[in-house]
Amino acid sequence: MNAMLTGKTVAVLVANGFEEIDMTEPQRAFLGAGAVIKLVSPEQGLVNGWHGRAWGHYFPVDVPLSTSLAADFDALVVPGGERGVAKLRGNAHALRFLRGFMDGGKPVALIGTAPLLLIDAERASGRTVACAAEVCDELTGAGARLGEEAVVLDKNLLTCAGSLDDAAARDAVVKHAADVTSALADAA
Repeated sequence: MNAMLTGKTVAVLVANGFEEIDMTEPQRAFLGAGAVIKLVSPEQGLVNGWHGRAWGHYFPVDVPLSTSLAADFDALVVPGGERGVAKLRGNAHALRFLRGFMDGGKPVALIGTAPLLLIDAERASGRTVACAAEVCDELTGAGARLGEEAVVLDKNLLTCAGSLDDAAARDAVVKHAADVTSALADAA
């Protein structure tokens, strides 16, 4: 996977309470593939992860969400985590940002509970998703179909039901970003 994303910039959208492992593991994988990672957040300065059953580490925010545009990035990853996803669901800038990636056909990876954002961004209907068990009913109620695998690919959208501490899921996210960005470049 080395250098398959050289020169590409990946936005990782997080709010306080995001699942730390769902950010740090893909971050390592994307860096190994040559991508530049930018933490995008509505939080000012630092954003606090959730690790296990307690608050985790603080991470510096690279780009404020309020000034971020999907056009400035090549791919989007949104880690799960009930607290962080709940904050993003109520944030108009987060929903605008997600819609920009979805509508532009850019690669999007939503992990664990993050597929809930599709509901508020009005992009869930007709999509096939994998998601954390606790959010399946809400997604199907919004018109999404549940996939049978732990990682589901639906056009430019990749969703993972579990955490990205699994190497196969992590590799699928990076490969998806590389494949979709390559297809977009070929089409241009």
